[in-house]
Formats: sequence, C-alpha cells, structure tokens
Amino acid sequence: VRAAVDRLVWYAGWTDKFSQVFGAVNPVATSHFNFTTPESMGVVGVFVPRQAPLLGLVTSIAPILVPGNTAIAIVDTEAPTIAIEFAEVLATSDLPGGVVNILTGTRDELTGHVGKHMDVDGIACYDPSDTERKGLGTDGAETVKRVHFFEGGDVDHMVNDDAQSPYRILPFVEFKTAWHPIGV
Repeated sequence: VRAAVDRLVWYAGWTDKFSQVFGAVNPVATSHFNFTTPESMGVVGVFVPRQAPLLGLVTSIAPILVPGNTAIAIVDTEAPTIAIEFAEVLATSDLPGGVVNILTGTRDELTGHVGKHMDVDGIACYDPSDTERKGLGTDGAETVKRVHFFEGGDVDHMVNDDAQSPYRILPFVEFKTAWHPIGV
C-alpha cells in the first residue's frame, strides 16, 4: 500500500512538469517559432498486471492520467476486490468522475472488445500472452490506435525504478507542432 501511494504521489508530481520536459521550441531556418507540445491522447484501455493487484493497478493507470487521458482499467477476475476498493477511493477523491473506469472480467473476453472499440484511442497491456499480443496488435492496426506492451507485471518488477519513469508517460501522449510567424 505504501509503495502504491508513493507511486501515485510521484506521478502526480509530473502533471505540471511533463509538458516542459518533453515539449520543445524547435530551431527552424525561417522567420517562425516552431513549438512542439505534448497533449493527451484521449481514452486509453489498460490491461492491468495480474500480479501485484494494487501496485500494478496504480503503476498502469498513473502514467495514463498524467497528460489528461481517461483510463479504462481492465482488471482480471483473479483479484478484482482491490481494484473495486481503489475505485471507491477514487470516487471520494478530487479526481473527476469517469476519468478512471474499472472493468472486471477475463482478458480473453475483453481484449477483442477493447481492441476494436472505435472510441478507445490507445491500449496498454501488461504481461501480454502471445494471443493477446497478436490480437491487440491486429485490432489496433485496423482501428488506428496505439498499442503498447509492457513486460514484467510481477511484484518484484513493479517495485523497481523501471516501473516508475517519466518515459512511461510518452506512449500515451500525442505531440502537436505549431508554427508561428515572427514579426508579422
């Protein structure tokens, strides 16, 4: 529990910093400013790791929420109670309703629905099986959505620093570039 709270606080600290760190003013040879800014992707479906129910849930949804996305967390039926209790915590927090949605069920039933859903803009999948990797990859290509696979959803990996990185935010961000004339 302590590690999950620390992870949430750590990612919450990035909400007002990631755009300055990953955005840029690009050098151009014309009389323009060229800005690149990261923006939210939209709705991201995330298949939560089966092991480490609380820390895995927090580690999988926190980088999705940082840039302003909505998360649909798909929690396997092996340990849904912790996710449902976490949803109650979120419901009484300052997080707006509908930002985190938790679905419980088997991955086999839900991968096709999430992969083919036209309102889902991205997918994050932790510890995918070969079947899930192939199915989500194909569905993501057909519906033009970003699909990102993460390995190592066990407790030992979740406690590592690799699971807590600002670079975990980047798969769930779209970079927009704007040109602005100088002196006009």
